Amino acid sequence: MAGEQMKPVASLLLVLNFCMYVIVLGIGGWAMNRAIDHGFEIGPDLKLPAHFSPIYFPMGNAATGFFVTFALLAGVVGAASTISGLSHIRSWTVGSLPAAAAAATIAWTLTVLAMGFAWKEIELHVRNAKLRTIEAFLIILSVTQLLYIAAVHGVRRPT
Repeated sequence: MAGEQMKPVASLLLVLNFCMYVIVLGIGGWAMNRAIDHGFEIGPDLKLPAHFSPIYFPMGNAATGFFVTFALLAGVVGAASTISGLSHIRSWTVGSLPAAAAAATIAWTLTVLAMGFAWKEIELHVRNAKLRTIEAFLIILSVTQLLYIAAVHGVRRPT
């Protein structure tokens, strides 16, 4: 009985996390596109600048490139983990739990890694509103994804 009570909680968290991961992907995609378009231009003498970084983002600080890269990875894996999560919620059996829990745990670890870069970016101060938004979503996702992992473990073995 206790396992069935967790199913609506897991469903709500799955939908909430999916929406937040899609927002992270949208903003992260914008930041990556902007960095590719405006991040680096070679002058007429075709020499690299002295402080060249292949992960340079013109709208942030030194941590922005790493942050956006890992935010995109966390967003893709997090959104993809909802596929196994939906399958698990539909069947809600012990047999479907390992795939959903493993995918959710991998997504959570990448989210926590991106959140670490978010804290570093916050510490360095220089960033725009879109980057602050993605930071907030990743910090929230690090908690809600962990709650989702706990909720999907609410499945009980048949007695």
